[in-house]
Amino acid sequence: MPSKPKRPCSIPGCRELTTERYCDGHKHLANQRYASKEYQYLYGRRWAKYSKQFIIQHPLCMCDECKQAVIPLPSEVTDHIVPHKGDITLFWDPRNHQALNKQCHDRKTAKEDGGFGR
Repeated sequence: MPSKPKRPCSIPGCRELTTERYCDGHKHLANQRYASKEYQYLYGRRWAKYSKQFIIQHPLCMCDECKQAVIPLPSEVTDHIVPHKGDITLFWDPRNHQALNKQCHDRKTAKEDGGFGR
């Protein structure tokens, strides 16, 4: 049986030929794109309502820097202290939630994920 013809990688500007969608050097990008969509079903209307209520109950950012600041930043995001990675029990555990300012949340997430854009 003849093999599938090679075609260019789907990443713009990449000249590698592959039988799949991405070349070996860009397969990790496909996995990241899938992972970013993987848990979207958890962040629905129920989470939005819970998060809004949590922020009302915790109006100030709970990060270490803001706790020590004279004037802490207002909270804007409900963050999972330990990344849930799809574990529904950990996702809904209120002991695993903290209210953070958007900037503090983005900094924490980038640190955990290995930098902006991973």
